[in-house]
Parts: sequence; C-alpha cells; structure tokens
Amino acid sequence: MKAAQINRYGGSEAVEINKNAASPVASPGKLIVEVYAAGVNPIDWKIREGYMQQMRSLSFPIILGSDFSGLVMEAGEGVSGFKKGDEVYGQAIVLGGGSGSFAEFALVNAKAIAYKPKSVSHVEAAALPLAGVSAYQALVDHIGLSVGKKILIHGGAGGIGTFAIQLARHEGAYVAATAGTDSIKYVKDLGADEVIDYRKQSFEDLLSDYDAVFDTVGGDTYARSFKVLKKGGIIVSMLEQPREELMEKYGVNAISQFTQVTSGRLSKLAELVDRGAVKVYVDRIFPLERVGEALSYLQKGHPRGKVVLEIK
Repeated sequence: MKAAQINRYGGSEAVEINKNAASPVASPGKLIVEVYAAGVNPIDWKIREGYMQQMRSLSFPIILGSDFSGLVMEAGEGVSGFKKGDEVYGQAIVLGGGSGSFAEFALVNAKAIAYKPKSVSHVEAAALPLAGVSAYQALVDHIGLSVGKKILIHGGAGGIGTFAIQLARHEGAYVAATAGTDSIKYVKDLGADEVIDYRKQSFEDLLSDYDAVFDTVGGDTYARSFKVLKKGGIIVSMLEQPREELMEKYGVNAISQFTQVTSGRLSKLAELVDRGAVKVYVDRIFPLERVGEALSYLQKGHPRGKVVLEIK
C-alpha cells in the first residue's frame, strides 16, 4: 500500500512516500479501515520532529497521521458493532495503538472510531476527530457550558477554535474569541459575539467577569487569561499545565486537557454535525503525495479551519 512514513526525525524533508508499505493486519479489539481522507493536526508534525519520544518509544518506519474517514474492511476478534463496508471516522494514531492514517489502509482501535456523520463527505469527516472532540471535551465535559455563560476562546480561527465557537453558541453561551486581523470576519461568521484582534488589542483590558476560558494558544496568553475570569471560573488549556499561584490569586480552577478521542464523543460530535449545529470548515486539501507540504502549511500558514489529505 501507499503510505507517508518517516525513517528519521526532522522537518518536511524527513517525510517519504512509500508505495510498497506493509499493509496492517487485523488484531483483537482493532479494525482495518480503507482510508478515504486523513485530517492533519499539529500532533503529526510534532511526531515527525521527535517531540513525542518521551510519551512513547516508537520504531521506524513510522506512518504519520491520526484522524481519518473511510470504510471498514475487516474487524478483529472481539470487535462488535461494525461490519465490512461501514462508513466510519476516528483516530489511527501510532501513539494510540493504531498504524497511522496517512496511508491507504490503517489499523484502528475500535474504541476510537464511530459511524461517520451522514451529512458530510469523507474529507469533511476526516477534519473532525481530534479538533472536534477537543472542543467537545473542553466545553461540555470539563466546563459544562450552558445558556448565559460567558466564554473566551483563544485561537478562534484555528482547527479547534472553529469547532469550539460553534459548539459554545449551540450551548447558548456568550462567546468572545481572539483572532488575527485577517481572520476577524471568519470568526464572526462562525458565531462569535465579540472578536478581539490579538495583534492590536489586549483582551484582558476589554473583557472581565467571564465564566470560562478555552486556551489553544498557551504561553503569555494563558497567564493573562486568568485576569478575565470571575471567581470560581475555569480555564482549560490544550498546551499549559495548571499554575497554582495563578489559581490561588484569582480564585479559579485550571485544567490541562489531554484530548481522549472515544467512540462516545465521536458519536455525539457526529450527531451535532448531522443536526447542523456544527459545520466543518476545510481550509485546504492536499493529495497524499504532498503530505510534507500539508504539514508545513499547518505548522506555519495559520489556516482557518482544517487541513486534510484526500487519499481515495
């Protein structure tokens, strides 16, 4: 099969297209999926550059990619609820026991897939798993967002931010978001009530008494975010660990989120998409052969929404 692999850590030049990669074999609790499209995420270039070595030791060659949408080809022992030909989406990341989604076929954990949303294409479905579940887990499971609550979402134009704004609006919250100058209209169109241009404005001078902050940016932005929260508020960060001194100073709770893509969350996300509550925005589509370019574009290009590889 054809697959995008690395045999060493590095930049885009380390990614190779192997037209004769070994096809995965079904095993207990896992399925073989024919990959129609694969979403591109920051975790993919971080694996390529070797940042994830401390999490799990990996052996070369490594097939990159996590998110996918495609068809079930074979179910391993102990897998129920899926049959050959079912349209599914989810994750096949090597760190989670999969074989990588930047390939024509992938081995996937049955606990990390669900039926694909019926109302969208495979390209759109492949954009959903990590970013969509990250937003859902933060806003619904951690924050418990509800009608009338006020939330600040950092990185509103990014993959996660795009879903988070829509989900927050669906839950009935008042939404403020940060974005770059050229993305303000895009973020407003997603449903944000208020958009702060982070290049020209200081959000902490404009906002106060917020119930929650969802941080996808980190660094100084994270530390400054505590100032906009009311006492008893909560900040969830995709990048930073909780800082006890800031929690005590401002009387708020802080959570560092490690996104867990589960069948349950994927099913709920698919339901929201099919109901029209959440739309998928794909910034650019690349063929598998240009995966190196796709990773570089995601890393340096500040896409609005998601980047996807079309494989079949």
